This record gives sequence, C-alpha cells and structure tokens, in this order.
Amino acid sequence: MLEMFSYPFMQRALVAALLTGLLAPAIGTYVVQRRLSLLGDGLGHVAIAGVGLAFITHTSPIPVAVVVCVVGAVVVEVLRQRGKASGDVGLAILFYGGLASGVLLAGAAGAGTGTLSQYLFGSLTTVSAEDLTVIAVLSVLVLVPAIGLAPRLFAVSADEDFARVQGLRVRSYNLLIVILAAITVTLAMRTVGLLLVSALMVIPVAASQNLVRGFQATLASAMGIGVLAAIGGVTTSYQIDLAPGALIVVIAIAVFALSWPIGVLWRRSRTIAPTLPDDGRGDHVPTGEHPHEHHDQCGHLAVRHGDHTDYVHDGHLHSRHHDHYDEH
Repeated sequence: MLEMFSYPFMQRALVAALLTGLLAPAIGTYVVQRRLSLLGDGLGHVAIAGVGLAFITHTSPIPVAVVVCVVGAVVVEVLRQRGKASGDVGLAILFYGGLASGVLLAGAAGAGTGTLSQYLFGSLTTVSAEDLTVIAVLSVLVLVPAIGLAPRLFAVSADEDFARVQGLRVRSYNLLIVILAAITVTLAMRTVGLLLVSALMVIPVAASQNLVRGFQATLASAMGIGVLAAIGGVTTSYQIDLAPGALIVVIAIAVFALSWPIGVLWRRSRTIAPTLPDDGRGDHVPTGEHPHEHHDQCGHLAVRHGDHTDYVHDGHLHSRHHDHYDEH
C-alpha cells in the first residue's frame, strides 16, 4: 500500500484530497447553518460555465472557474439581500444558467464530454503541479477567514437579526461566506467533482451534528470527518481501482450512517450514568454548597433510579440524602 506514495501523481492527488477534505466541511458548516445545503450544487453549475470559458479562451480552468463562480455567487447574494430574488430563485439561476452556459462554451471550444466529465466527477490523478499550487494557495486564503472569523460567521449564519443587533456587518459576512463557498466548490472540481462537491460540504457536517454539540466542536469534527473520507477514498480507490471522487462521498455517507447510532448511545451513556447500590458503608460523597433545590420542575434532567430520583447537575448525578445532596 505504501508504494502508492512513491508516485508523484498519487502524492499530488493525496494532498489535493486532503485540502478538499478540510475546506468543504469547514465552509459547509456555515452553509448548513444558513439552511442552504444545495448552495454547493448551484455554485458547481456556475463553475461549469467557468470551465467552458477556460476551454474557449485556452487558459487554465481553475483560476477562470474561480473568478466566474465568485462573480456568480456575489451577484445572486446581492440580489437576495436587496429582495430582488428569493433564495430558491437565486439557486435556480445558478443551476440552469451556469450549466447551460458551460455546456455551450465547452461545445464551442470543441471539448468533448469526456474532457468536461473530468470536472463534473473529478479526476484526482490528473492534478498537475501547477494545479496543486493554485489549490494550496487558495486553500489557505479560505481556511484563514473560515476559522479565524468563525464566531462572527456562525452568528450571521445562525441569526441575522441578532447578529445585526450585536453590531456585526451582516451583509459583508454573508458575502464572505458565499465567496468562500464559491472558491471551495471550484477547488473541489478536481477531487470529488462539481456534481458531488455539495455532498462533501453537507454530509460531514450532518455526521458531526449527530456526534457532538456546540459550534466549535461541530466545525472541528466535520473537518476531521472530511479528511478521513478524503484520505480513505484516495487510498482505497488506488487499491480497488474505482473513481476516487465518488468513493470519497460514499465513505462520507457511511460515516454519517454510523454516526447516528453512535451519537445516540454516546448521549444516552452521558445522560444516565450507572450508579452502584448503597452497600451500607455510608460512602456517599456529599456535594459542596448546593443552594439550588431540585424538584420535578427545576429544569434539570430527572433520572428515576430505584427508590429515588437523581438529577443531572453540572455533569454529575445529584440525589437528595436527608438534609443534603449526594454526588454520584
């Protein structure tokens, strides 16, 4: 298996997949929070127009596709902010206008469907050194604001009105999110492809939400799942000779399928902690100062246990014992 890393094209494929596995879920976390899970699909179709334009102008596809995709994303977001078009209408424009333009331009340039399919479904093994340099530079430009501005971007994605009250520049941050998403989608066209990139933006985030709680934990674990799927897809595709882009998405779906029962069991084990019966030795551990009075309506989770009720408080189970509470 290690012999695959001796080939330069596999080294470039692995690095490109690794960067995509980091980028797509990082931006997807904000996209999912805004309930625009299909945004990646729409931007992918706009990127097809960029690829077609690159064919007809005989230039490198990635830079041209990035520019076209960013312009399209900004136009649709501006229209949405000004109330000229709803989110659904904007996505429809992205879907059909971008796809039609890309196919027409590619046909006019004499590019066959086989050439265009490399960008629709990904072609990791054809990533050149020049492509990898562009992907690496743009990946840094995306990850720095996506992580560095995470609290602000999340606030804007979760509740625009609240973010505006807090003094955040909501319009600017919304534009930044769609720009970062456009760059991410374009970079992923050589790994998972423009038709599958939306899956890599959404599925790791959904799996992460099954496993953890809180924005920071969701962001970190989604990026971890994305990297796991990307590396697993590349290495496995080399062994069994299958399309790496599709395999990356299938692995991400498999992780999502496993995350639901694992998350349920994990939360259940933390909610209802096992307790030992009183053996009569009086070895209960009294809690510290406990001014709060537990009762059925106090707001803490009540867990019936034998002949008494435990209350989940600060990560521990508290139960009344005479004039104080014991900690399990």
